[in-house]
Amino acid sequence: MALDYTIIGQRLKKARIDKKMTQENLAEQLDVSIAFLSRIERGNSHINLKRLTQICDILGVSEGYILNGASSKSTNYLSSEFNDILNSVSPEKQKLIYKIARVISEEEE
Repeated sequence: MALDYTIIGQRLKKARIDKKMTQENLAEQLDVSIAFLSRIERGNSHINLKRLTQICDILGVSEGYILNGASSKSTNYLSSEFNDILNSVSPEKQKLIYKIARVISEEEE
């Protein structure tokens, strides 16, 4: 799966705005230029994992959410990923996956 840096940038921008931070504030904390941060938010600059982790720590969001939109706190956590798996396997395997998930969910109750 290729990373879509435009979507990653949009999620980072939303997280920054939700935290009521300006690009200037975040750039200062990261010790980068505002122009560089702007390019990241537009998806015009790739971001490495070290820098992503720094930004996520400052913004209080998970790397998983920024990279794939899934947050363990959301009500539909991994639902898209489960649907992809279910759609890619036979009906017999779907039934097996369902039975396993059912057993695990009953253990938590």
